[in-house]
Amino acid sequence: MMRYLAIILLLSSCSAQYHLNKAIKKGYKCEETGDTIRITTLDSIPVIIHNSIAWEKFITTKDTIIKYNTVYVPKTRLDKKIEYRLKVKTIYKDRIVEKAQAKATRPRTRGNLNLLFVGVGIGLLLSYLFKFAREKYLF
Repeated sequence: MMRYLAIILLLSSCSAQYHLNKAIKKGYKCEETGDTIRITTLDSIPVIIHNSIAWEKFITTKDTIIKYNTVYVPKTRLDKKIEYRLKVKTIYKDRIVEKAQAKATRPRTRGNLNLLFVGVGIGLLLSYLFKFAREKYLF
């Protein structure tokens, strides 16, 4: 019995999310790393030398710092499964909405009832003619 308990303890492990939550409770803060971008610009100003204007050029640089977090927490199998289910449900619901919109915008065409009545009339006329012809010409 003790052997099985030891095997179960060895096979089960903590997730990364568990350890991250535990560290945050103890005061861990996500590392903020920054990247510096240096922008150089060429400027010129007019300078008066011996009653003439000369343009003096000088270069200025400006630094900008971009901060971003670099902590990556892997997702557990359960988180991935829930996210996949959510994607599938939204795709399914979007498809149902698109079908309903297409059905609502499609113009409804009803069958031409006049054509049906003309066909029935021609059928009755032909059956009467055949009956009349059989009685008159065959017997």
